[in-house]
Amino acid sequence: GTLVRMDDVCAAPGVNAYRVTFEAGTRTAWHTHSGTQLLVVTDGTCRFQKAGESVREVAAGGIVSIAPGERHWHGATPDRAMTHVALNIDAATTWLEKVTDREYGSSPS
Repeated sequence: GTLVRMDDVCAAPGVNAYRVTFEAGTRTAWHTHSGTQLLVVTDGTCRFQKAGESVREVAAGGIVSIAPGERHWHGATPDRAMTHVALNIDAATTWLEKVTDREYGSSPS
């Protein structure tokens, strides 16, 4: 999927924060981070999946915590845009394969 907008909102030592807006139906590719990532959902509902787990959703006001090295993806729901602030703590990102429509479209638990 395509990211609508990504703004760098903070660069404290060891922390990078990005406000990212996804159009309805869009998502990242599978990826990992070398450090912790926190996703603070500010608008819409974040659909995400960690490797080996089912798809889950977190509404605005919620936080998703991603452990270092955990394979995952995140994005909007099929019918609504979503914005989150991604806080990457001492974390470089490694991008992997694209999320398939089947993976993205599976029913959230």
